[in-house]
Amino acid sequence: MADVSLTVTDVPARRRYEAREAGPEGGAAGFAEYLLAGEMVVFTHTEVDPSYEGKGVGSALVRASLDDVRSRGMVVLPLCPFYQGWIQRHPEYQDLVYRRPPSTVTD
Repeated sequence: MADVSLTVTDVPARRRYEAREAGPEGGAAGFAEYLLAGEMVVFTHTEVDPSYEGKGVGSALVRASLDDVRSRGMVVLPLCPFYQGWIQRHPEYQDLVYRRPPSTVTD
């Protein structure tokens, strides 16, 4: 099946990015939930409506949200397995992943 034309929008009041089919009657296709922790966006859950599965909705959500995070100068912590896998397959986005500083604790 071909990818659908989507609009992905950050909806801060709901703490999620929402994908809707483009057009005046475009339906909700999916969403990606997140939490904010300072300058970090923690992606926790992604869901695609079953009628849109296999049409590129998940990838559109991840790409648009990560592009938005990059434009804001923030980093991400991908707890959602879909985000983790997608970022692994797209090395151009791996620089956005939060890297914990090495521990300075000694015995």
